[in-house]
Amino acid sequence: MDWSKIKTIFILTFLVLDVYLMYQYLIIRDANKYEIIYEASFEEKLKADEIEYVAFPKQPIKDQYVSAKPKAFGKDEVAKLKGQTVSVVEGNLLTSIFDKPIPLTSKNEQAEWAKILKEYILKGEDYRLWEISEKKDSVTFYQHYKDKPFYKNISGRLVFKLDSEKKVVSYEQTYLEGIEELTGKDEVLSPLKAIETLHQKGLLKPKSKVTKIELGYSTAVQLAASQVLTPTWLFVVNDKDRLFVNAFDGQIIEFNSNETKQTE
Repeated sequence: MDWSKIKTIFILTFLVLDVYLMYQYLIIRDANKYEIIYEASFEEKLKADEIEYVAFPKQPIKDQYVSAKPKAFGKDEVAKLKGQTVSVVEGNLLTSIFDKPIPLTSKNEQAEWAKILKEYILKGEDYRLWEISEKKDSVTFYQHYKDKPFYKNISGRLVFKLDSEKKVVSYEQTYLEGIEELTGKDEVLSPLKAIETLHQKGLLKPKSKVTKIELGYSTAVQLAASQVLTPTWLFVVNDKDRLFVNAFDGQIIEFNSNETKQTE
């Protein structure tokens, strides 16, 4: 065995390995530099358009697809509801009329709705206020999972009706159960990347302000007995307009009637 030759081979091998590792390091470093420069330039573009946005987490966020199925309301649990006349339509839709309209004082609206949810609604703690509609005299709540709302989901919705005196007279309820996490968690798009998509599509006008950024879920696949939900970014613009972006693939989500549409 020629030890000097073997030693030379080892030295050359490690030298080649070092060169390869250095090359990989430079590629990654340059890619990261480009990403930082790219994001910085987009932020400058927003600044030039006088588009503002609220603070959001800078660290990477991970989430996953979940599945759920509409709940069939049983007679036993419906019988527990007091102070109201309840009907169940096709198993999955609960409709109810209160024996006495419930007045709202508006002094502490949040506390009043929390009390109604607790005292009169099945699994009321699983719903979150979404919209108060003066035109329709209705108040809409959507179900949430791990503090993330199911956006515009007719299978996880609670809608109260008000009379002319703004008293709560009735409601309709659906509920999603059997919620399962389908996949391991993957990194979602950063809010800034999602904002970039909205800006490119012309949905963020100059001098507008993104006043709320929130991560929830929207329906990606609707089946007869269940549905698959995908992580979704919600952006509220100027405290009124709501825009939605799929947090995995970056597609803009448009809610059309009872269907969810994703646009390129």
